[in-house]
Amino acid sequence: MDTEIFLKSERCKGCGICVAFCPKKVLQLDTLGHCSVVRPDDCIACGQCELRCPDYAIFVDKKVYA
Repeated sequence: MDTEIFLKSERCKGCGICVAFCPKKVLQLDTLGHCSVVRPDDCIACGQCELRCPDYAIFVDKKVYA
C-alpha cells in the first residue's frame, strides 16, 4: 500500500495535534510552526493526523493496488 499525505499549509495553525498523534513520527512542525512530512515512507496510513486535525489541513490518501 502506498500512501500520500496532502498538507494545506494555509489552513495549518501549528497546534501540533497531528504530530502528537502520529504513531510513526512521520510529521513534525517546521520552523514556521506548520506541519511538515519528514518521513513519508514510514507512514502506515492510520489516518490519526487527518482525524485529529481541527483545521482540516491534512489528508491521507491510501492507495491500495490489487
